[in-house]
Amino acid sequence: MTTVDAPHMPAMVDPVTVEVIRNAISSIARQMNNNLARSAYTPIIYEMKDCSVGVFDHRGRLLGQSPGLPMFLGNLEMGIRVTTEMLGGPEHYRAGDVFMVNDPYLVGSHTYDVTVFSPIFHRDLLIGFGATKAHWLDIGAKEAGRPVDTTEIYQEGYRFGPTYVYRAGEPDTQTLDYITRNSRLPRSVWGDLHAQISACRTGERRLVALFERFGADVVRAATEETFRQSERLDRETVARIPDGVYRAEAAMDSGGPGQPPVPVKVAVTIAGEEVTIDLTGSSGPTAGSVNSPLPGTVAGARLAFKCLINPNAPVTAGTFRNLTVVAPPGTVFNVAEPHATIYYYPPLGLMIDLVIRALAEVLPHEVVAGQPADPMNVTFFGTTTDGRRYVSGEATAVGWGASSRADGANGMINYGAGDLKNYPVEVLESRYPIRVHRYALREGSGGPGRQRGGLGILREYETLDEGTRLSLWLERSTVPGWGLHGGSDGQPTHGEIEIDGVTETVLKVGARALPRGARVRVATGGGGGYGPSGERDPDLVAADRADGYAPDSAPAG
Repeated sequence: MTTVDAPHMPAMVDPVTVEVIRNAISSIARQMNNNLARSAYTPIIYEMKDCSVGVFDHRGRLLGQSPGLPMFLGNLEMGIRVTTEMLGGPEHYRAGDVFMVNDPYLVGSHTYDVTVFSPIFHRDLLIGFGATKAHWLDIGAKEAGRPVDTTEIYQEGYRFGPTYVYRAGEPDTQTLDYITRNSRLPRSVWGDLHAQISACRTGERRLVALFERFGADVVRAATEETFRQSERLDRETVARIPDGVYRAEAAMDSGGPGQPPVPVKVAVTIAGEEVTIDLTGSSGPTAGSVNSPLPGTVAGARLAFKCLINPNAPVTAGTFRNLTVVAPPGTVFNVAEPHATIYYYPPLGLMIDLVIRALAEVLPHEVVAGQPADPMNVTFFGTTTDGRRYVSGEATAVGWGASSRADGANGMINYGAGDLKNYPVEVLESRYPIRVHRYALREGSGGPGRQRGGLGILREYETLDEGTRLSLWLERSTVPGWGLHGGSDGQPTHGEIEIDGVTETVLKVGARALPRGARVRVATGGGGGYGPSGERDPDLVAADRADGYAPDSAPAG
């Protein structure tokens, strides 16, 4: 089978056809994402949507994507790139192949996030790839759930470089046996893997249909035009920002349980049409799991860029061509083996927040005040009395910062998680030995301002089984969501565990055994306010007080 790209003459394509093809590709990605969610075995995918999908061309360049986790979408193509390099070129792909890769040093993120993709052929020619990335609940790490106290990558479960899952349509039984044999939840990982494969097959059928309708030359000419438009829009937008070097810095609470703060420094250079995000001077690698390999850092920097530069325009391979990321080796943003990476995102979330803060003076109407940009993970795991293993896994919402035009959003997920949803109480209680006693907005947690910061959330859990274990990750208790242009900071994050009437304040907890009847309370931070609070509309002030949004109406603690 010939799989190399065939030579062809450039096609002339009109603007209407470009838009039809652009939107058709976006529709393909949405169909892929819908099928992934419908087919998945675990609620972290079918309820929370901890996944992303993309459609790529024959060179591994992004054509289109569906709503999902921006942190996944920012480096999804890297799995295709490293696999193509391993094979020795795109001509070695065959119809029916499926690959997986989760090595964080190759594709970013952490070992729990698994990239699965397949090549797509039309009339024996490689025309593209369908790719997915999703969080698996257990991959054989040192403990179930998501450990918060790992110190090296080898404690974080199996790590795959580019690996065949199917070869020319036939399952690689050794790979399938390995991933199920080494997981505490073999049925779940098998099911979620095949849900990702199903999504890739959907992309294959739909992209082939698009090529059948328009022909290879027209589709490729349209996508090249889409890339050109994306790049032009980015360059024009950046060119309107005053040249200069803009800086901001702050620190995370810690790099893990019992570890010191993690300083992050950002310098954003605008030079004509070019943007450079430089992380020189930031913390070195931590001794714990708060470390990001370079591919994840690039994805985070792309997200920071996109928050401010044409945020409403779809991302394609033409986006980010005028962005340079500097993350020196030996910093928390460019780690190598054997550093642990499970909590790769917290320094990236702070970095994104700092990029926005650095540009607040020159882009006052595009920025938002600070948010507690962190996953705020709450994970219960254990074995029920009837012998069933379980892992919950939950990212918790925060308050977003206000903008020049509007109050901050209440109870929304952090920057990097994008389209991630909350766990409905009904799902949590029906699948796990957990009862949720309270799920509410955290009154008074948003920072005052002309525009008020968004509210964080309160969530209170009770354990219903003996031996339930808790892994808890809460951040931004010392550096809350900051105010901008005269606005005030939001309230910091807070957590506590109550056992037999004794309450303990907690932020980061690793595999803590809880008795039946223990209470876990999580209060996530609010977003910062924008502008002086004295300039707020009196009617809005009265409404805040009536709704319990204002700080002076907040309950103690």
